[in-house]
Amino acid sequence: MDTEGLTGAELLALEPGLVVQELGWDEDVDADLRDDIMDAIDAEMVDEPLEAVDVVILWWRDDDGDVADGLVDAMTDLTDKGIIWLLTPKVGRSGFIDPSSVAEGVTIAGLSLTRTANVAPDWQATKVVRPKNTRR
Repeated sequence: MDTEGLTGAELLALEPGLVVQELGWDEDVDADLRDDIMDAIDAEMVDEPLEAVDVVILWWRDDDGDVADGLVDAMTDLTDKGIIWLLTPKVGRSGFIDPSSVAEGVTIAGLSLTRTANVAPDWQATKVVRPKNTRR
């Protein structure tokens, strides 16, 4: 897939009709990426969903605590086939999390890491899914 020239929201493969929950918002998140996401889904992101969500946007920084705990909490309202986009600060940015810590957290949470994309000047997104061979 050629990703050159795509916006962060396009790299996340979001489309109208998806219910997207946002967790971990703070003043440091990328406002342009948030706007692009809402434009892509043609709706607002929800923080307290009334129904199961298709995608969770999880902003996570080193001082937010254990990555595994954040991912487990993010699965609370997620559909069985839903995905989590774990957004973490890039190398050299405040709150950076070492990729091995992210990978370990994903494994401990019982999830699978599929790919990473640079979605904003200060943020990268890691796609996290439930393993295909498990049933919940």
